[in-house]
Amino acid sequence: METHMAKKQLFTADYQMHASAKMLYPYIQTAGGLSEWFADDVRINPEKVFTFVWDQEEHKAFISSHRTNHFVRFEYLPESTEDKKDPSYFELNLEVNELTQMTFLKVYDYSDFDDMQELQDLWDGLVEKLKTVVGG
Repeated sequence: METHMAKKQLFTADYQMHASAKMLYPYIQTAGGLSEWFADDVRINPEKVFTFVWDQEEHKAFISSHRTNHFVRFEYLPESTEDKKDPSYFELNLEVNELTQMTFLKVYDYSDFDDMQELQDLWDGLVEKLKTVVGG
């Protein structure tokens, strides 16, 4: 019997990117692209399950929804009955401001990560790495 599960919360952040949505999309949707900035390693199996590796720890997820050049949502495979009812996910949205033609990466991270400041720092670091990779 599990004692106390941390309540899941939604973290959101916006990052201005100096690259087009079309250029950024492969970096948020493919194993190869994601492995360049998001995780230590990213693999995808024939069943389309992504394995994200951070510090030798594996986390499995699948794309639950996407729209080419716009967004992708990865839903983590449930590790408990609680997860089945309320799955953790992260979504990466590419939004273009029609007036300025600026591209923004909008991050949604729904998990039981309890330190929001640490999560903010984590995403800030990841997106900085992405900007370096794409030259933006």
